[in-house]
Amino acid sequence: MTGEVRERVLAALEADAELERGGAEWEAFSERLDHHLPELERLFASLYGSREDWTDHLAALVVECAASWQERPAELKGLDARREADPDWFQSREMLGGVCYVDRYAESLAGLRDRIPYFTELGLTYLHLMPLFLAPEPNSDGGYAVSSYRDVNPKLGTMADLRELAAELRANGVSLVVDFIFNHTSNEHEWARRAAAGDPAFEDYYWIFPDRTMPDAYERTVREIFPDDHPGTFVQQPDGRWVWCTFHTFQWDLNYSNPAVFRAMAGEMLFLANQGVEILRMDAVAFIWKQLGTACESLPEAHDLLRGFNAVCRLAAPSLLFKSEAIVHPDEVVQYIDPAECQISYNPLEMALGWEALATRDASLLSQALERRHNLPSGTSWVNYVRSHDDIGWTFADEDAAELGINGFEHRRFLNSFYVNRFPGSFARGVAFQDNPKTGDCRISGTTASLCGLEDGSPEAVRRVLLLHSIAMSTGGIPLIYLGDEVGQLNDYGYAGEPGHGADSRWVHRPHYPAERYGHRHDPATPEGAIFAGLTTMLAVRSRTPELAGNRLVGFHTNNRHVLGYQRPGEDGAVLVLANFADGPQHVTAATLSGFAGDAVDLLTGRAVPLGDGLTLAPHEYVWLAARPRGEGGSGAR
Repeated sequence: MTGEVRERVLAALEADAELERGGAEWEAFSERLDHHLPELERLFASLYGSREDWTDHLAALVVECAASWQERPAELKGLDARREADPDWFQSREMLGGVCYVDRYAESLAGLRDRIPYFTELGLTYLHLMPLFLAPEPNSDGGYAVSSYRDVNPKLGTMADLRELAAELRANGVSLVVDFIFNHTSNEHEWARRAAAGDPAFEDYYWIFPDRTMPDAYERTVREIFPDDHPGTFVQQPDGRWVWCTFHTFQWDLNYSNPAVFRAMAGEMLFLANQGVEILRMDAVAFIWKQLGTACESLPEAHDLLRGFNAVCRLAAPSLLFKSEAIVHPDEVVQYIDPAECQISYNPLEMALGWEALATRDASLLSQALERRHNLPSGTSWVNYVRSHDDIGWTFADEDAAELGINGFEHRRFLNSFYVNRFPGSFARGVAFQDNPKTGDCRISGTTASLCGLEDGSPEAVRRVLLLHSIAMSTGGIPLIYLGDEVGQLNDYGYAGEPGHGADSRWVHRPHYPAERYGHRHDPATPEGAIFAGLTTMLAVRSRTPELAGNRLVGFHTNNRHVLGYQRPGEDGAVLVLANFADGPQHVTAATLSGFAGDAVDLLTGRAVPLGDGLTLAPHEYVWLAARPRGEGGSGAR
């Protein structure tokens, strides 16, 4: 069949009068087509082979890819060539990500361009702008209800502004990252409006049923995500029909069993790539394929869809990368991380267990996770973060916790109580999200500083903030900072008075630009300055330490449950990271450290650290030790 399909595709390319065939660029596209068409055909056949028209859709998709490639600006084609020559560019130890909402951090895209000198000061190489496309007001789910992928929210600027921002960021060594919300659209999207009006072509873009027969059948096995917003999975429309809405009533799930939807979303993706977007955060990847009788999460076809979109990008925007957002069981998270699916991924387990260790003063679960679940396939990378725009959920596996004698259900109840300040002696000032006081179930909102206790002015708060960031910056991958956290921004309790935000406590940790705090960032006598100095020191050390590139991590058992340990191996030694989560000093014995030569150097301070008598760490102290195996000579110094 492959030969027939290839001929069908080539005939479609030849028949399109608008394509400019011939020349070096057409030859480059043709070479990529030779390489990627077999995989794209296999995936399309797997997803749509039961339809008689699947080859027609595949041929049309390839023509659309060729047209997008020809429209791609020369500067971006140059970027494609550089990235193809250096495919591991995103694993550099100099990578640093920042994330923000445009309006809250800089008011507009033009205002964000004015912040570029600060981004270069901080060392950003990756800037993730939270959803900025046209969305319904005031209830937009933080922009995740997209009404148009080709129009920027007019309060922020225009698509031309975004394109110019992308170019200026790129000139300053910063890759632009945006969300690609591809599980659903807003009910105000043109496709949804036409479906609501009864257009049969667009009715099939969504999951729409005339009565409760099929919704009832699906809901027997599909879980509720936001029961406070709507019970079940389907929402009834004014005309009596029912539409699949996994998340909110105004977010309609797309029907990827229709190949026209795949083609339409591929077109939106390539359009954004041609504006200068370099990385797409693939939102809610676990939910994109539906199958009756299943949970409709993380099905095999979801992976085929991602691989199909990847093959499309390799044809028409070769440098574009995908970042997965899958807040699911840890075993499922890693299934999306692959050079042919999502090359980079959020690391929700490390994030959640950092907070767990801070609350319990026990690093056992975090240590177990790093040893078992950290290393990734070649050509991929974690995005490590202390917190994001979203809430904190306790995503550890119950079976992992049980091995350590921890009851997962009860432990989550404790963590929720601790971080919303319902537990005696808690330092945290978080706010519950989706709170259920009867069961103790909720998720956690709050800025890093507020969750670490800075609202009370405790001196330990700064050390806690830096301790958590030291893990994100040294475990391997791309560290990501929610901008403002690097100067200790606090919760914004005024969110409840803002239109559309009152029912969503996550806005408490999406504060407006903390100008006064940034003004103190160079004064180490202030909490802002102490946090900023600590973070910039870590970044400088990381950028000059070869062992901290890439992802590879080797576990290290400290024999002290309060002290986390791991190694980042290199050619002639390792960086040994030790971090004390306890409120008091903790000792790592000489016997535990006996595999290393007697002297090491703390890369963060430059001081010699003798290991012969063991090592005592102060409360919340962390060290990055340049160490050599015993018997190989040397002191471990750089």
